[in-house]
Amino acid sequence: MVGVLGLAAVAGSTAWLAWRPTEVSVVRASRGDAAQIVYASGSVEPRTWAKVAPVVRDRIVEQCDCEGSRVARGDVLARLDDSQVRATLGELEARRALAQEEYRRLSVLAGRNVTSQQALDRARAELLQIEALIAGQKARLETYVLRAPAPGVVLRQDGEVGEVAELGTVLVWVGEPKPLLVIAEVNEEDIPRVQVGQRALLRADAFPGQDLEAVVDSITPKGDSVTKTYRVRLRLPDDTPLKIGMSTDVNIVTRVSKNALLIPSVAIEANEVFVVEDGTARRRVIRTGIRGTNGVEVLAGIDEDALVISPFPDLADGARVTVASRQDRS
Repeated sequence: MVGVLGLAAVAGSTAWLAWRPTEVSVVRASRGDAAQIVYASGSVEPRTWAKVAPVVRDRIVEQCDCEGSRVARGDVLARLDDSQVRATLGELEARRALAQEEYRRLSVLAGRNVTSQQALDRARAELLQIEALIAGQKARLETYVLRAPAPGVVLRQDGEVGEVAELGTVLVWVGEPKPLLVIAEVNEEDIPRVQVGQRALLRADAFPGQDLEAVVDSITPKGDSVTKTYRVRLRLPDDTPLKIGMSTDVNIVTRVSKNALLIPSVAIEANEVFVVEDGTARRRVIRTGIRGTNGVEVLAGIDEDALVISPFPDLADGARVTVASRQDRS
């Protein structure tokens, strides 16, 4: 008899657990602006600037003390060791002096018919060849001098006197500190939605919690087939606190739906939601619009009075539920 009562108690407890309502949290849909966003990462650059790099490999022997200062076009920014080039130039100039003297001597002799015209022509050809070598060596000397390619401010200097400047290594950045751009790389699947003039919201680690904005200024016509991205330039306002070289998170607003019905994205699975009706969970198929940072736009399927279970639950349609917590979206 005791065993029978025990079994009955266990069965009753199991039945009660089976029929006990599941606790869920709900949220009521709200009205607000839904924004469609294209995300990218970018960095801040001047609109106008140039990188100055050597075209020969040699030791740095001179640098201007001009970082942060304004320079004119052609101002000397750095010099490389050109001693070997100058030595070669000196030898060529000595050879030219001898060739000139030989050409003058043969010209006098040719005038007296003492030497042949062929000998005179050879002397003239040798003189012209040496003069061409001198001109080339002087032009090479100029490559050892790094000059400002345009007027602007020296934004940064790298390298030190005594170091060897490698080919293509940028030693000086020259440009205008304003206006500034954010250069972002946008994935090719997102680029069809990006247009010139669109507003962009920025986030930078240097200014946490601060709202920063930019406007799409231009889009490069050709993408990168390796990274599958397109370069997008975003124009910053003149009063931006961002500085050259800073990195930013870029959210380009491609479309906005005003006064949209919004629910959290975690409440949706495969365009379905669960709503609470008379103590039961009811599955509803919805039609969605913009999936933005503030939530998902609901175009059809539920109304503003619906109590949406969030996050999406593992329940059967019609399961008994009780509301454990409720959040009204603002």
